[in-house]
Amino acid sequence: MKFGSAIAGLYLAAWLLGAEAADIRIGYFPNITHAQAIYAKATGEFEKETGASVKWQAFNAGPTAIESLFADAIDATYIGPGPAINGFIKSKGEQFVIVSGAASGGAGLVVRSDCGIDTDRDFNGKNIATPQLGNTQDIAARVWLADHKYKLKEKGGTVALIPVSNPDQFTLFKKKQIDGAWTVEPWISRLEVEAGGRLFLEEKALWPDGRYVTTALVMSKTFLQKNPELAKKLVAAHVEVTERINRDKSAAATILNEQLTKDTGKALKPEVIKRAMERVEFTWDPIAKSLFQGARSAYRIGFLKSPPELNGILSLELLNSVLKQKQLEPINAK
Repeated sequence: MKFGSAIAGLYLAAWLLGAEAADIRIGYFPNITHAQAIYAKATGEFEKETGASVKWQAFNAGPTAIESLFADAIDATYIGPGPAINGFIKSKGEQFVIVSGAASGGAGLVVRSDCGIDTDRDFNGKNIATPQLGNTQDIAARVWLADHKYKLKEKGGTVALIPVSNPDQFTLFKKKQIDGAWTVEPWISRLEVEAGGRLFLEEKALWPDGRYVTTALVMSKTFLQKNPELAKKLVAAHVEVTERINRDKSAAATILNEQLTKDTGKALKPEVIKRAMERVEFTWDPIAKSLFQGARSAYRIGFLKSPPELNGILSLELLNSVLKQKQLEPINAK
């Protein structure tokens, strides 16, 4: 049976394999672009909706989360499209699928006001940080620089891309040891408000209608096959939390900030979280066109070594079943 072709097959597999899991292990990053996970962790909404115990695992960037998924250390994770695409190709589509979108927007390039970057022509000799080699922002930076005819120092060029965690980016930025950072919220707003940075490029300017997938929810195929009912409840909980955040972003910001304080040891300033929330669209739409376009761009610049074969990366049957029950518009996977 082709995976995702019929939900009934998943229920049959669960019946054959026995009872569903009592725990769900979920990965996330302590970023505003992973708001649903942070909100659910703070409120216990996923436990309430699924009846399962949720074990949370925080990551700095996507490649590490994908490796944990491969190692069966987590069942699902919120993640950017870059590592999701890379991991899907690496595993030949056998390990996981994208079951929902989570966020659009909230990414971009912040530069130091005194670093001499004023136009697209000012990047020679500059040092730009990204969260991790191969993560979504790292690939976006590589594509943008290639489109503007820059060659990276790693290939004998003039621009250095430095993979470093978001907290370390912030420190290096303030010490003037990097010229800019291609990152996500709330780090964009923190670099602006607390480190005197300037948003040089908001990534949505590069996409039609300003919409592109920043974060998606992926699930292990094994987890889906063994726990179809629980998987559907988790997707339903994700949709419910997305609706709650969008109904009252101000109230959600308070909940998110309290949880981020617990996770990181530092509360976000009110101006920071306000800006961050305004820049992110919280959505269950994985914005498929941007996902596939991003993969083609990664191949064009040589980050992917062969044309990306992504057939089956999106498995939206559970999501659309949930949306139908809630009388909401289905999502087209194309």
